[in-house]
Amino acid sequence: MAKKIIAITGSYRRGGVIEQAAEAVLAGAREAGAETRLINLADLKIEFCNNCRSCTQEPGGKRGACVLRDEMDALLDAADAADGIVLSAPVNCFNVTAIFRRFMERLLPYAYWPWGALAPKMRLRTRRPAVLITSSAMPSLFGRVATGAMRALRGAAEGLGFRPAGTLFIGMASLRKDAAPSPGELKKARALGRGLAGG
Repeated sequence: MAKKIIAITGSYRRGGVIEQAAEAVLAGAREAGAETRLINLADLKIEFCNNCRSCTQEPGGKRGACVLRDEMDALLDAADAADGIVLSAPVNCFNVTAIFRRFMERLLPYAYWPWGALAPKMRLRTRRPAVLITSSAMPSLFGRVATGAMRALRGAAEGLGFRPAGTLFIGMASLRKDAAPSPGELKKARALGRGLAGG
């Protein structure tokens, strides 16, 4: 059976650096025989978490039920069914975009946090592989240190039950309006995709 690899992108720019890089990872996964799907958060109706914590009260390994009725449940169903995931968002104001942060906040159902407990416990073990992608106006080496983007992407992956297996930081991405990943970055992205699919 073919592995299922999904990419979730939190970029506002359609066809931009982030989407191109995510598509390259998926292309590599398809080369290794995987079924792939790209999901752009900007296309979905996802409400803000209201922090009621209803989703965190029931024990067990299954994610809790959110009281909000929007497209987040279907998105999380797709993530739960995936064998590998790509999480991608550019740097805005030294971290991932607001639309990706909103998605991150809605990952609370993966935590068990009953009232009275000092801290939550994550429901899922981080076993399945994830590729994390971000881009910045800064050079990539400086951006990895000076921004919180990779940390945010890693936290989202681990909350969903994935372990980071590869990263791609595309630096100097604001020099042109029609910026694109370099040939070397696209080559790395495809290799990361083949790795996600086990190829």
